[in-house]
Amino acid sequence: MAGVSFLSTLPSLRLRPHSPQSSLAFAAPEISSGVVCCYRRAEDAGEADERCVYHRRDVLRCVGAVVGMELISSSGSLTGVSNAADLIQRRQRSEFQSSIRGTLSTIIKGHPDLVPSILTLALNDAMTYDKATKSGGPNGSIRLSAELGRPENSGLSAALDLLVEAKKGIDTYSKGGPISFADLIQYAAQAAIKKTFLDSAIQKCGGKEDKGTLLYTAYGSNGQWGLFDKQFGRKDAEAPDPEGRIPQWNKASVQEMKAKFTTIGLGPRQLAVMSAFLGPDQLATENLLSSDPEVRPWVEKYQRSRETISQTDYEVDLITTLTKLSSLGQKIDYEAYTYPVKKIELSKLKL
Repeated sequence: MAGVSFLSTLPSLRLRPHSPQSSLAFAAPEISSGVVCCYRRAEDAGEADERCVYHRRDVLRCVGAVVGMELISSSGSLTGVSNAADLIQRRQRSEFQSSIRGTLSTIIKGHPDLVPSILTLALNDAMTYDKATKSGGPNGSIRLSAELGRPENSGLSAALDLLVEAKKGIDTYSKGGPISFADLIQYAAQAAIKKTFLDSAIQKCGGKEDKGTLLYTAYGSNGQWGLFDKQFGRKDAEAPDPEGRIPQWNKASVQEMKAKFTTIGLGPRQLAVMSAFLGPDQLATENLLSSDPEVRPWVEKYQRSRETISQTDYEVDLITTLTKLSSLGQKIDYEAYTYPVKKIELSKLKL
């Protein structure tokens, strides 16, 4: 079956036969014994209007001030502090993620041959999830030799070694503690996916990098990564996940693959879209998957989508599936990688 491979865009992976304000001024409302008073200062009315005549707009302004004061009084001073702290933490995490993406993008760009292994590494770390016991999942346990050495993880050590090197660099600039392997592995898969989509756009532009980058920026699905990026704060497991939860993808039948995806709540559609994660030869994997009548329509759908300029159907479904896989069974710490902000001592400021 002819088709455009997600991985074939990488040269080393191609198949071989791949207004000014009113003069009316109101004093701050006085709150005393539960009574809020609002009055107009006589000196502000001018000597020609000592009666201080009120207009409807004056009353509305006063009411607004009262309501505002009441809201502030009822909400408590901690609300503003809490919101500010939350915004600071979000910014810290966002900036850290941006730096991580830069590091991973650079290191993966230098090792395009390891893209398939990085994708499988992320998949196998996540697919250990057991729905019945709610154990396993993308917890970084695949980094442990006892798990990495299993048959289903054969050939993935080079990809892990690359990420270990990336982690050393990331940890040097992290202000909120070292990044977990659980997060690192999934974000490496994201970086690998983005690189491959970018390479595909460049290829469609005749190999011109500037035009390809512009094409990907205009038609790519970067906006779909929002939920994935929120799942940031996984904790590393300290022991390997139980054996027997991952099939050997290069030896498994389509029925075995379908069965495994079913156990974690996914179906033929997700199996088809994750074909690039199931081995280095994506088109060969898709040919195998096409032998199953339930999977074939999805394989063909995504092959057609990869031939289009935007690849929207394929890209969006791939991002959606990876997002679900990368959070299976994980309790996300939304304060991970945040750090206290150094307080400014106003007394030391020179004006």
